Amino acid sequence: MKLGRIAHPDGVAFAAIEGGESGSTRDAVAREIVDHPFGTPTFTGRSWPLADTRLLAPILPSKVVAVGRNYADHAAELGNEVPASPIIFIKPSTSVIGPNAPIQLPPSSERVDFEGELAVVIGRPCRDVRAEDASTVIRGYTVANDVTARDQQRADVQFTRGKGYDSFCPIGPWIETELDPTDLWLRTELDGQVAQDGHTGDMVFSVAEIVEFVSGVMTLLPGDVLLTGTPAGVGPMQAGQTVSVSIEGIGTLSNPVVARR
Repeated sequence: MKLGRIAHPDGVAFAAIEGGESGSTRDAVAREIVDHPFGTPTFTGRSWPLADTRLLAPILPSKVVAVGRNYADHAAELGNEVPASPIIFIKPSTSVIGPNAPIQLPPSSERVDFEGELAVVIGRPCRDVRAEDASTVIRGYTVANDVTARDQQRADVQFTRGKGYDSFCPIGPWIETELDPTDLWLRTELDGQVAQDGHTGDMVFSVAEIVEFVSGVMTLLPGDVLLTGTPAGVGPMQAGQTVSVSIEGIGTLSNPVVARR
């Protein structure tokens, strides 16, 4: 099931996205869900052609917890060692935007990079989850772009400023609830040119191991998002460009890049 969050003629709602091809809005329909997308959805009976709505970020998390250096080739391209245990950092909820919303380049940074990633959406409150039980607390998966002010990340050593600007966490286009994340193709394109082309099977730490590690540090709440790291090929974006991240079985997340005013 695809679970999205839409702006429709009467307001904003969660919806099940039905029909159409993966990553496409063609012929798809949005069926409105009562209240929230967790558990078994209850439908209001209202629906719209998806083309007549606007896709928003599929969830508004209380926090986004990201994993750094989780692909060996990406660690190598930045001159870093592969970590012995997950390196985690938090992106603020205010960094989250949805499909087609602009990534805003702050004037204080001279280099802002794209980082295409698989994102995990938590489905229920949890803490100290064992890896073998991770699937029981996951609602589904979506596409993310861990936008990074690379010069500030390097200057600060820690990641908060370089990862935390408004618009630095695009997610979408929807949450796919029926997906095996172990070996999915992931591709990032900048203005239609392939920049990243990898597989989630190359992650150093699996989705289950990430859930176990992060939930051992902090309580995770419904809607919280875990970013699982990015493969090699990250690079800078310029105002006027468009970055698109596609993941097999989910779809494509595209965002224009603009200068922040």
